[in-house]
Amino acid sequence: MPPALKALVAQIAGWLIAYLLGRAGILPPGLWPLLIAQALGATLSAVLLRSARWWLPIHLVFTPLAVIALRIDLAPAWYLAAFTLLALIYWSSFRTQVPLYLSNRKTATAFAELLPTDRPLQVLDIGSGTGSLLRVLARLRPDSHFTGIESAPAPWALGWVLGRGLANLEWRRGDFFARSWQGQDVVYAFLSPVPMSAVWQKANREMPAGSMLVSNSFAIPGHDPERVVEVDDRRKTRLLVYRIQPAKARN
Repeated sequence: MPPALKALVAQIAGWLIAYLLGRAGILPPGLWPLLIAQALGATLSAVLLRSARWWLPIHLVFTPLAVIALRIDLAPAWYLAAFTLLALIYWSSFRTQVPLYLSNRKTATAFAELLPTDRPLQVLDIGSGTGSLLRVLARLRPDSHFTGIESAPAPWALGWVLGRGLANLEWRRGDFFARSWQGQDVVYAFLSPVPMSAVWQKANREMPAGSMLVSNSFAIPGHDPERVVEVDDRRKTRLLVYRIQPAKARN
């Protein structure tokens, strides 16, 4: 089921649950018990539908916020502004199921320690957000070249502004699946579980043998990482290191 359809089904299920609880006299009188029941019912339904985790807080607040907006007679322009802002930040997340994740400094430092030091490197960050990882790396490794690809306009624009002074940082906007990964020594991905099989296939088609694919948190189905790095941060981040094998070894 497409994510948008799952979201619609979950919201309808939430209202059905709230209606049935209200009809049965289980809920206290008033609007807010009904709204809370709908929010919890929609969230539970999303869990049962196996929606991505980032949908859950959306279901939890969607209907209560909509009712509050109606109650305070919010001007229509605010709805348009909120939609535009969210679209600029998340862009195609509803289709790709890849939300905006930002890598912290401890993760960037741990990732930098994985990079070979005996030669300059070509490093690509797919879905690079605001460039929080690449700016750290570009300063730590001035000998190497770093490229970030981000599709969402707002994170891309912020990353471009923040990284303008770094000569070894290249900033691109677009679909990382549509661009070549040939010649990259290391590719870093902080995406979601959904695209990881496709990422692995593209890496094996285009990256040279011996190069590395490093995934933040999300494993590649059916493949064991060569190494797992535990990052000492609040997220308990795990960097999963995969090595691209020669074509003969994969056959």
